[in-house]
Amino acid sequence: MVTTIRWMIKTAIQAASGGILAVAMLGVASTAQAAGELNLYNWGDYINPELLKKFEAQYDVKVNLDTYGTNEEMLAKIQAGATGYDIVFPSVHMHDIMFKLGLLWESKINEHPDFKNIDPDFIRAQTDPQGSWCLPYAWGTVGIVYNKTIVPEITGWDDFFAIPDQYGGKITMLDDLREVLGVGLIMNGHSVNSRDRAEIEQARDYILERKDKISAFTYDVIPLVQSGDIAASHWYVGAMYTVFEDPERLAYVVPKEGATMYQEDMCVLKSAPNKENAKLFLEFYLQPENPVLNVEQQMNGTPNVVAREMLPEKFKSHPGMNPSDEVMSKLQIFEDLGQDLRLYDRAWTQVRTQ
Repeated sequence: MVTTIRWMIKTAIQAASGGILAVAMLGVASTAQAAGELNLYNWGDYINPELLKKFEAQYDVKVNLDTYGTNEEMLAKIQAGATGYDIVFPSVHMHDIMFKLGLLWESKINEHPDFKNIDPDFIRAQTDPQGSWCLPYAWGTVGIVYNKTIVPEITGWDDFFAIPDQYGGKITMLDDLREVLGVGLIMNGHSVNSRDRAEIEQARDYILERKDKISAFTYDVIPLVQSGDIAASHWYVGAMYTVFEDPERLAYVVPKEGATMYQEDMCVLKSAPNKENAKLFLEFYLQPENPVLNVEQQMNGTPNVVAREMLPEKFKSHPGMNPSDEVMSKLQIFEDLGQDLRLYDRAWTQVRTQ
């Protein structure tokens, strides 16, 4: 997922004290029991509480959830010596970083019979080409959410940046260096993982040339798009939650010129105190009815091909949630850039200060 904060509706996760949710045990155990606890460290609002309750009821395992806002926040906490977490949910490039740092445990989840449910196109981590360490968890597009009462239709980035002049409405972009510079790279025909200084500077200049049209770099926009205070925003497919609630006024589109996508994997930490229960949770998530629970609340895609067929038709037919092969071919996912990330840091500083 991208190094960004996920926005979704207010759920029980957000209401939990200190960002930690101890999901209540239901006291119903199946014949396959594993006593004890399971400690998850996940993006805020990035798992359906009903899924956790179901796991607790089925296996008599108490689930504790702590949340983070960025890949970097999660990694820093783990590297600082935080202990007790069993499972984390890094984006693909962070999966690679954590593998190289020796922080992950090989779950061998790919040896489970239900691993056949996973679309091999979503086994993306360069360090885990067989899916032996982590389980593909969820994915989604990053596009444009807009208010149709201000802008009748948007098809791409050119339309997006024309809004202030053509309709007088405000636009915002994500407060994320790689997502923003990624738009500039895409519009100049380059990879969002470019390591070429000239290409990155060209992407910087593309954004700087349009900066006077951008009202803010922010994540907190959905209520403002709903109210019309903002006409359109660079945002995630999670916006579909509000689009389905108000389809007459709101829409979400994957830009025709291309866009980024995100994917998170479910990884067991080498330091996990409850590896047996962690492995059990990965196996539980292979069962297609369980990722369906997540998709219905999160609006993300699932790598589980059987689960996809179980989704409501409105999910399967929406091009933002279920892009065509042509659109998928234009989606790019971030990779670990190592020391070359400094090129992006420098370009982003110039975007924000000029």
